[in-house]
Parts: sequence; C-alpha cells; structure tokens
Amino acid sequence: MSPRSWLILSVPVVALVAWGLVLAFPVERGPKLPPLPAVPLADRPLPGGGVGQLSRCRKDDGPRPAPKGLGERDGDPRLGLGGWAAQSPGAKQPGRTTFKVHLALSVRGAPLLLPAPLARGGVTVDVYGPHGEGRRASARGLTPRVKDPEDPDRLLPEPRSGVHRVSPGDVLYLEVELPAAALCPGYELMTVGSCSPEGTNDAQDCPVVTATFTDPAIRAYRAAATGEPADRVSDRLVTVSFEPERTET
Repeated sequence: MSPRSWLILSVPVVALVAWGLVLAFPVERGPKLPPLPAVPLADRPLPGGGVGQLSRCRKDDGPRPAPKGLGERDGDPRLGLGGWAAQSPGAKQPGRTTFKVHLALSVRGAPLLLPAPLARGGVTVDVYGPHGEGRRASARGLTPRVKDPEDPDRLLPEPRSGVHRVSPGDVLYLEVELPAAALCPGYELMTVGSCSPEGTNDAQDCPVVTATFTDPAIRAYRAAATGEPADRVSDRLVTVSFEPERTET
C-alpha cells in the first residue's frame, strides 16, 4: 500500500502558495470541535525533550507572540516558513506517522555564527485552527535538524568547526518534528494541519503555524548590528504562516 501524506508548502521565506482546489459551491464553516476534558489539561514532557503545552489547548492568543525585545520584526536575521507536512507510512508498512515543519534561516548583513548543536531546545511550534478555534497543538523546547539543501531527505552532520556559519546569500534549511504528545485532544498528526472545510482555496479556512527559534547568537547579532544594549534586543526569530487581518470594531 502506498504511503499516505499531505503537504502544505509555501514559497520559501516569502509567502504561501494557493490553497487546494477552487470550490464550485458555497460551504459552511465552523464544524464541531473535539471536546476538551472537564479538568484543565496539564503540560507534559515530550519524548526526546521539550514540553507539550496542553494547558494552551484552544486558546486563541496568536498567532504572533508578543515581542521579547527589540528586533523581532526587523527581518535580519530572518526565519522563513518553508511549509509543513504530515506523512503516514500506511497500513502494514514500516515507519511511523510524522508532522514536520520546514524552516529557512537567512541574513542580509554580517555573517551569523550559530554554535552547534543548533539551538538545542530552542524551538517552539504552535498550530492554530481557523475561525477562532485556537491552538490545536503547542510544543516548546524542540531541537531543529539541519537539512541538506541539495537533498531534502538528508540531514547534515554537525560542522567540524562547531559553528554553523550563515553568510548573506546563504540559507540554512531546518526541520522540526512536532511530537504527537503535543497535540490537543481530538487531533492526530494527519489531521492537525487540515483545513476546514476540506478542499477550500481560502487561506483563512486553514491552520496557522507559528514557529520560533531562540539562540543567544541571535541577540549578539542584533546588538552588534544595531548598537543597542544586548539586554534590550530579542534572542528570538519568529515566523507565522498566515496572519489574518483583524478589523477594529
């Protein structure tokens, strides 16, 4: 049996591609949501490190987190979202179902030097459902893996120098896996990224994925580039797949 998979891609670093197929008739939005337990959910450790933030399930407080300091929206360094994908090996096939988020890190100014191993425990991933549904999944303390730009199925080994160097014109491609234990009740890895209704061509009917990348080298880079004191600038990069327009009432 061939593997089952779905994939939502974006143009690397810039914008999402068009979504799905055009519907031939109007559809209703807002299906019934999976029920939450009566007792508040507790955060829990994730296999391999990190924390599943289940206490945030259904909270619609995103998608972009409040800045931790100066520079998060300056665009240098830049973290881009290259897409996300869920894949299942299918019945009676070896392997396991996965949900991976693909990121791209680049700079415009001076080279960025990131110590290896890269941002260990420094990545968060949140998946928000459409139409005010709130979080479907939330994980912090994840560790990214560096991908080979020539072969997306291959991971790169740690550099012998102990430092990942990102120069202007270069892109560091990263992969982060969202553990199943970080999903809110009622969701699975194959459904957490699904649109509502299925087959929609409207980005506002689809989930929003937010990823953050934290490393002390980001703070050092920003402080050197701006002349601001290090304690005033952020050590975090943030990328959001889609930010719905909000109207004032």
